Amino acid sequence: MVFSFILSPVAYGAKCCIRNLTFTLALPFSVAGAAYAEPVTIFALGDSLTAGYGLPDGEGLVPQLNLWLAEQGADVTVLNGGVSGDTSAGGLSRLAWSLTPEVDAMIVTLGGNDLLRGLQPSVTRANIEGILTEAQVRQLPVLLIGMEAPGNFGPAYKEAFDQLYPELAAQYGAQHIGSYFGLIDPDATDPGQISEFMQADGIHPNAAGVKRAVESLGPQILTLVDHLD
Repeated sequence: MVFSFILSPVAYGAKCCIRNLTFTLALPFSVAGAAYAEPVTIFALGDSLTAGYGLPDGEGLVPQLNLWLAEQGADVTVLNGGVSGDTSAGGLSRLAWSLTPEVDAMIVTLGGNDLLRGLQPSVTRANIEGILTEAQVRQLPVLLIGMEAPGNFGPAYKEAFDQLYPELAAQYGAQHIGSYFGLIDPDATDPGQISEFMQADGIHPNAAGVKRAVESLGPQILTLVDHLD
C-alpha cells in the first residue's frame, strides 16, 4: 500500500508513504505485571506526534495511552518526552538528561522532521543508533516506531530511510513498528482514507486518530513491559 505525499515546510514534515507496514510485535500479550510486578515508567522520546501538537490537554498520544493502560489494569506510566519540531539529532542531544533513574523502558518516534529538512538517511541512522546505544548501555528496552520517506526524494533515498528503522531495531534488539501513521489504519491505500482522523493540516492526527493509534500501540507497550526483567 502506498501513500504519496509531497513534503512542504510546515510544522512537521511527516507526510509520508505508508507502504508495506509490518508489525514485528504481533505476539500474544498479557496484562503488564504478570512478568514485572513493580510499577513501570516508560519515557516516550519523540516530536510533535508524541507531544500532542494541536490537541487539547488530555487528547494527545501520551495522555490517551496512559488512560488506555490504566483501563487494562497495567501499573505503567508513560512520560511525555515529545518536543514539536524535534529532529533525531535533537532527541539524541537531550536523551542523557531526560532518562531519569525511574525510567524502565523507552518509546522512540523520531525522523519526520529529518525528512522535512531533507537530511540524508545516514544522518538519521547515526542519530537513532546513538539513541539505541544509550538505551542499551542503560539496559532499557526500546519500542522503535518508524517513519517512511515520500517518493519525491527518489527511490534510493526512500529505500535507505525506510530501512534504517527495521535494520537498527534488529541490530539492537529493539521492538519495532513500521510506521506511526499505520497505527491509525494499516489497511489504508490512499491518504483520503484517513483524512477523518487527521487535523486540518493533514499531518497531525486529531483526537480520534490518536485514539486509533493508541488502540494499536497499547498492546505493543504491554509486550514491551512483559520483556522487562
